[in-house]
Amino acid sequence: MPRRYGCFKFNMTTKIEQYRAAQTRVPEKTLAWNMYGVGVENIGRNNAPESFPVPKPNADQMLVRVDSVGMCFSDVKLIKQGGSHPKLYNRDLAVEPGRLGHEVAVTVIEVGENLKDQYQAGQRLAVQPDIYQNGKSTAYGYTIPGGLVQYHLMGEEMLVTDAGACLLPLEGEPGYAESSLLEPWGCVMASYTQRRRLTPKEGGTMWITGGADSEREYDFSQYLDAPATIILSGVSEQVKALVKAKASGEVVERDDVSEQVDDIVLIEETSAEKVGNIAKQIARRGTLNLVGTEPLDGLVSADVGRLHYDYTAYVGTNGTDIAASYGEARNRCELHPNGTAVFIGAGGPMGQMHVQRAIELPNGPKQIIATEINDNRLETIAERFAPLAKKNGRTLLTFNPQSSDESLYDFVMAATDGIGADDVVVSVPVAPLMAESDTIMNENGMLVLFAGVPNGTMAPLNLSNTYLHNAQYTGTSGLTIDDQRDVMSRMLAGTLSPSRSVAAIGGMNAAQDGVVAMMDGRYPGKIVIFPQIEDLPLMGLYELHEKLPAVAQHLGENDAWTDEAEAALIEMYWENSGE
Repeated sequence: MPRRYGCFKFNMTTKIEQYRAAQTRVPEKTLAWNMYGVGVENIGRNNAPESFPVPKPNADQMLVRVDSVGMCFSDVKLIKQGGSHPKLYNRDLAVEPGRLGHEVAVTVIEVGENLKDQYQAGQRLAVQPDIYQNGKSTAYGYTIPGGLVQYHLMGEEMLVTDAGACLLPLEGEPGYAESSLLEPWGCVMASYTQRRRLTPKEGGTMWITGGADSEREYDFSQYLDAPATIILSGVSEQVKALVKAKASGEVVERDDVSEQVDDIVLIEETSAEKVGNIAKQIARRGTLNLVGTEPLDGLVSADVGRLHYDYTAYVGTNGTDIAASYGEARNRCELHPNGTAVFIGAGGPMGQMHVQRAIELPNGPKQIIATEINDNRLETIAERFAPLAKKNGRTLLTFNPQSSDESLYDFVMAATDGIGADDVVVSVPVAPLMAESDTIMNENGMLVLFAGVPNGTMAPLNLSNTYLHNAQYTGTSGLTIDDQRDVMSRMLAGTLSPSRSVAAIGGMNAAQDGVVAMMDGRYPGKIVIFPQIEDLPLMGLYELHEKLPAVAQHLGENDAWTDEAEAALIEMYWENSGE
């Protein structure tokens, strides 16, 4: 079989220059870590990657070279469930294997005839894996075999999605590792962008209930023209007349509602139990608008799984204009400027990203508290981010609740002069921790549920502060290509350094080791695999000084991964097929 060529030339003088320009021969074979069933032992064959012919793209496909792959803990569920994973739709992996790897950066090698006006050989791209086609999730690295392969084809499954092509053209000259990390960093960025629907749904159903005996005169200054149907249950005569006068859609009076509805307005309710029961009837991306002046008689048992996965929104006001609860001016999603932000479970790769973002965020929190139950991980946070915090004029505190006589609540209150935190971000999928996190917020605080627990997981939350003050409860799952573009923009502007997240590196043959190390939490940060380097053993960056001093000399402050270190690695290890 004859070898094929990308944009091949012989005038480059170094391996890294040739590699970046994709000026190398395309090999006849590609290594791949296909997944054939449940468990790490079913990744590859006999604990090794397999060799397959490099495919030829048709007119609607392109051949890409996979340059780097980040290991992600979200793959653990896939490894444990195999074909029964929700995104695999009961697929028989033994017959139709999958492949891990969704944090991926690629280089275009060959372009099919019908795509040549969109892509060019040598072009670099980052993958946006959270794909939907006709409303169905077909995620890259799950339904679509992912990036633990040296070369593979991309066609309609990646290029024709509900949001267009799921590939982000890279700007500037970013490193390969940091390009892979645009995906997890995009997930972090997404958690501070507004995913909740904060106005009544156009053409939806609104249920207004409560306050039958209220003596307050309410207004609904806007939004009543949005719902197609408004259901009234147990409201005052004044509210009933108001709605009938302003509504554009149908107005129905009913004693009660048992189905899920898009928007709920609950007036002057003080029973926490009743609020919890009514909250179960919020539809996906729906809102519960709490209106009143008196606190509830307790904590509300709220579905924290739906806060994360279904983007349910709790809004509220203690004023008389019911519409004042809605909109982004009332409901923030960004960290409070110059405030105190607490990060629960900060020691994992994603938790560290949240901490780093807070430190590097222009006009971000003045004080950052990182909590973790592993002292080694806390030490890593301090070593990695204390200099950055000092440089940016921020205070970084660390706390392990399991090795301290002081509770998390007492620690946060002491650090905030008894006020509580402005923001609490939870990166651990544990409902009791989510409930505890709510207790350390101040009255106007924001709780961000970054880690997801299953829908139906309940936790007690102080929803009184939603309407009495300005408390926020948010959560996000996944990302969009715009989130990755935001990371790239900040990276190019020098306000974010994704490479700081790298903790270990390895070559193609070490990918299975990388999966195990990720599952075991062996390294305090991201593991990045370089598929084009076959024989690089898995090693932490701290090991490079002894094992690869020629690479280690290019590491940054506190052994941070750099583009220069990456270039040195490619010079040392890459087998240049173009020579």
